[in-house]
Amino acid sequence: MAASGHRISVFKTALDETCPRIQQLKSLSCRVRNLHRFPRLQPLITRLNLLVLASHLVIHRPNLVIVSQGDNHDGLHFGYLCQKLRIPYVLISQKAADHFWPPDESRQYRRGIFVGATRCFFVSEHNRRLTEDQIGTNLTNAEVVWNPHLAPIDGPLPWPDSANEYLRMACVARLYLLDKGQDILLRVLARDKWKGRKLYVSFYGSGANRDALTSLATRLDLRNVSFEGQTADIASIWRNHHALILPSRAEGLPLSLVEAMMCGRPAIATRVGGNPEIIENGVTGFLTSPFEDAIDLALEEAWSRRSELPEMGQRASIRIRELVPLNPAQEFAGNLLKIAQGLAEDKREREVARAVTAGVGVESQTSVESEAQARHVG
Repeated sequence: MAASGHRISVFKTALDETCPRIQQLKSLSCRVRNLHRFPRLQPLITRLNLLVLASHLVIHRPNLVIVSQGDNHDGLHFGYLCQKLRIPYVLISQKAADHFWPPDESRQYRRGIFVGATRCFFVSEHNRRLTEDQIGTNLTNAEVVWNPHLAPIDGPLPWPDSANEYLRMACVARLYLLDKGQDILLRVLARDKWKGRKLYVSFYGSGANRDALTSLATRLDLRNVSFEGQTADIASIWRNHHALILPSRAEGLPLSLVEAMMCGRPAIATRVGGNPEIIENGVTGFLTSPFEDAIDLALEEAWSRRSELPEMGQRASIRIRELVPLNPAQEFAGNLLKIAQGLAEDKREREVARAVTAGVGVESQTSVESEAQARHVG
């Protein structure tokens, strides 16, 4: 959007100045501001962030504000601010968790912000339905969209060699236990049968619980796992791994799942978020629940059918290409631009109508004054 000449201002929490996408935005003359986070002072910091954003909105009066929130409720205060300033906004919700329900006293407030949005975007049907249940209304302004991914577009990658007959899996997710559930997987891998099999799991990602996870792996005396850190080279992961494993407790629609399937790799994933919307159990992957025994059973099935995994990966690659548009980022940007342009046009029409009404009012007042003067002269 910025590259097309539109003026974009970005306000982001935990801003990483070294992120290539942030640097690209700055190179396109976009305003990029950091919304600071200090956990011990967060209520105060949130109010200060709102003041900074409110000042910007009052001065610039944008045609549209895009509120992108990680959880489906954690950015609603920005939507509330837009409502108060009468500036159109859209909400993007990247995740909704089944274990969270808003307190009754805040449901009306949350409902009003979702209903008042020009559009509410979700990344899975599950997240949309769950949000509607949480706030107690159907959202006629809701739409499910695809996030952009980093996987190769042309076709699946060649199947990796099975060096030493090892089955190599990758768990690609933010290292945050409450959502991603890597602790569940580590406890399963600590069972004697998995320690004695040629199974290896590489954990990719960064996050708040890296130390906790590496410590847990050490405590469990796991020799069949490693923590590889963050990488943007998705193809490099799947050239060397046979399957994805995601023990998540909550999800939107994980990009790592889309990318693995694009690369021709089946997945073992939990039935949370949008996972069941793109995985056909036993055909393109395996679905399970975020509990140790359930994940153990799914791993056992994948192990017993490991000779079928290449074929499952091929089916996964075909299926995900049937679902995901060729360029989801460009498609979504076009959607947002269409909304913004429609709002700008409506705004111009209202301004013209007000000007015409004001002109008629002045003309009528002048006519009345002229008649009064004529009567006075007579």
